[in-house]
Amino acid sequence: MYLDFAWRYFRAKKSANAINIISWVTTAVIAFATCCQVLVLSVFNGFEGLVKSLYSSFYTDLKLTPATGKTFVLDSTTRSMVSKQPFIQQLSMIAEETALLQNEDLQSMVRLKGVDEHFQQVSGVAGKITRGKYIIGDADHPAIIVGSGIQHAAGIILNEAFAPQNLTIILPKKNSQSNDPLQSLSEGNVTASGVFNIQQDFDNSYAITNIDFLKQQMGISENEFTATEIKLKPGADIEESKKTLQLLLGTNFKVQTRYEQNTNLYNTMKMEKWAIYAVLTLILIIAAFNMVSALTMLVLEKKQDIAILQSMGSSKDQVKKIFLTEGILLGGIGAITGISLAVIICLLQIKFKFIKLQGGSFLIDYFPVKLIATDFLLVASTAMAIALLASWFPATKAANQALELR
Repeated sequence: MYLDFAWRYFRAKKSANAINIISWVTTAVIAFATCCQVLVLSVFNGFEGLVKSLYSSFYTDLKLTPATGKTFVLDSTTRSMVSKQPFIQQLSMIAEETALLQNEDLQSMVRLKGVDEHFQQVSGVAGKITRGKYIIGDADHPAIIVGSGIQHAAGIILNEAFAPQNLTIILPKKNSQSNDPLQSLSEGNVTASGVFNIQQDFDNSYAITNIDFLKQQMGISENEFTATEIKLKPGADIEESKKTLQLLLGTNFKVQTRYEQNTNLYNTMKMEKWAIYAVLTLILIIAAFNMVSALTMLVLEKKQDIAILQSMGSSKDQVKKIFLTEGILLGGIGAITGISLAVIICLLQIKFKFIKLQGGSFLIDYFPVKLIATDFLLVASTAMAIALLASWFPATKAANQALELR
């Protein structure tokens, strides 16, 4: 019944044309705001998915690090116990340190990551090699894979027509007691074997080599490491796996999920997403003022109808619900129109990629889009809540109107 009254009032021609104009403007503003909200959330979802896919190539499902200090000791028995956990597919032992990479007169500071033979099964770096091959060599004949940014900074050439370049790695010795700074450094030679291209943060910072070579240069003991990177079996619960490992290893170790390894990035992305959503919600709030005006004018015009309803036995609550429904109807039409328009635009973008990113330094040249059902529910509920609040005052005014029949 309430919807029937509201629909008739919405469609009926008003005595003052301004009421119709304000009603349609209100609906249009709500449609515009909800369309923008869905588009923004979908684009952020697309970028978030892209960033997560890039970072998942470098960050593993779980990572063990020392709770204090830079290194920890993990003997073969403990490593075997960890690897036999039912949710673990593979683990890789890591030794990592800041180093100086030299190529004749060119040099670059790198984060040198020494990895074992299982690293390919744990990380996706091998699949991101753009030049050369994934070869890390051994302790006697070490090879190095560098990020594309480091390749340019150090002038590293990888070409089958030329012999592999020999590079110099300078590392700090762990337990050096010498007062001579030069004696506390080690120098070793490696062969350039490949270049990876994942994401700028990694490409400009990291290089990967053989763990035995790195430990040999730094004077690290056989069972001493800086991290253990773990790949879980498909379907394994990452949070439950983390808790199990933490209980198994105790407080001397810190277990981090992929997202905890880069908390700042993901938190920043979420904050930006919801900050923009909040700004766009202000447009809906502005539309609410138009709705208050339109419904207030409608109440004034329908005084006679309200009086007739009251004389026929309608309660104040029933009259109030009629005008609340009118406000929800305005908000609903606007929200449905806006969300539908946004879905159409998103689907066209997914298929044709017609909205391009400016500049040529991105991995993709178009705005990524990902539609999530919960976003639609959030936008629609926000629009409905604001419409309900905006229509509350006019509806209350209509319900409290004195009975006057002339």
